Amino acid sequence: MATSYKPDGYNSASPYLMVKGAAQTIEFLQKVFGAELLRHYEREGGGIMHAEVRIDDTVIMLSDAADAWPAIESFVHIYVEDADAVFQKGIDAGASVVQEPVQKSADDDRRGGFKDPGGTTWWVATQA
Repeated sequence: MATSYKPDGYNSASPYLMVKGAAQTIEFLQKVFGAELLRHYEREGGGIMHAEVRIDDTVIMLSDAADAWPAIESFVHIYVEDADAVFQKGIDAGASVVQEPVQKSADDDRRGGFKDPGGTTWWVATQA
């Protein structure tokens, strides 16, 4: 059997987050989304050079910002079983409110958003 061009269980396209405090972001993702740490490489001199976590069926990659790779505020949309419960977990884990969960009239989803301490805004949604 031929070796696959990508690791088993990985999606072809993955968000890559450049954050301040990658270790704290990983902890946040584990608390809020039940993320599983897949890979973790330390940067010489401290910090995380590269890490990968799985949330449900998606792999998210991240790294500590550096001079050559500054932190960039990003937005990630993720479907979850209960947007309200995950939204509250995010707030309880230190995120700030972007938008309380709501279902708008023209939308099939109930959706809310929060910004984690590392600067990423997470939009959580459940199909209504």
